[in-house]
Amino acid sequence: MKTLQFREAIVEAMSEEMRRDESVYLMGEEVAEYNGAYKASKGMLDEFGPKRVIDTPIAELGFAGIGVGSTMTGCRPIIEFMTFNFALVGIDQIINNAAKIRQMSGGQFPCPIVFRGPTASAGQLAATHSQAFESWYANCPGLKVVVPSNPADAKGLLKSAIRDDDPVIFMESEQMYGDKGEVPEGDYTIPLGVADIRREGNDVTIVSFGKIIKEADKAADELQKEGISCEIIDLRTVKPLDYDAVLKSVKKTNRLVILEEAWPFGNVATELTYHIQANAFDYLDAPIQKINTADTPAPYSPVLLAEWLPNHEDVVNSVKKVLYK
Repeated sequence: MKTLQFREAIVEAMSEEMRRDESVYLMGEEVAEYNGAYKASKGMLDEFGPKRVIDTPIAELGFAGIGVGSTMTGCRPIIEFMTFNFALVGIDQIINNAAKIRQMSGGQFPCPIVFRGPTASAGQLAATHSQAFESWYANCPGLKVVVPSNPADAKGLLKSAIRDDDPVIFMESEQMYGDKGEVPEGDYTIPLGVADIRREGNDVTIVSFGKIIKEADKAADELQKEGISCEIIDLRTVKPLDYDAVLKSVKKTNRLVILEEAWPFGNVATELTYHIQANAFDYLDAPIQKINTADTPAPYSPVLLAEWLPNHEDVVNSVKKVLYK
């Protein structure tokens, strides 16, 4: 094992796949000359040159479309958005072309493309730069959605995403790029659609993904001091979602809390709640609790932002609620 920052794990994953397969290239704003807006492509221009590491204008619809079109000529593009808030400009290419071209061509044209970049809030970036769209993309048939929470998962999942023959939405976080963690040496992949049992426990299951899962870790540490044993599941992949891992855990703990940085209406937690109550109703000893942001645009004020975001205290309170404490 070696210790890498999250951004370094992203660089390694892309670089290793570009060495392995000449059809892979990276395109996006500031990915080349500037080494990436968050230094998540550092050194790649020097190694692979301007034909495979391509700077673009501020034109998400344009370069998303170029990427989708290039898959039809045998390429495997990685399209970087500076944030997924800006992907809204190019979402027509993602939803109406990337997600549908395999079916609409009768299987003649797979679309092996990765759209990657940061999602959700990252401090005082205000309403239009603090949005989480995981559930939007997961709602669209034809797309896979990946949200890693640590460097090792980021590398293994990104390599799998690049090798996948379908479009993958790969969502990171500005606030995780500096996170450090142990990463296996050598070539490895993590299959899409397989959750990780991040912490084993017996009293309650907590499900989360992405950077907000750190709040679940803090809550579990605090609750352990009170004798409450939490099992934490990191979904890692939102679509396909590993329902079986959650079902198995809930059948053991009989209680479920879901933590997700997203608006509360119609999100990933909502889908998971429905599935668990439909398939494990008799195992539940309490109603499922889901924890989300407030149902408003993200505020700029740091005081209001702290109220808007879920935190470990919310998790502690929800766990105690399902335990009737």
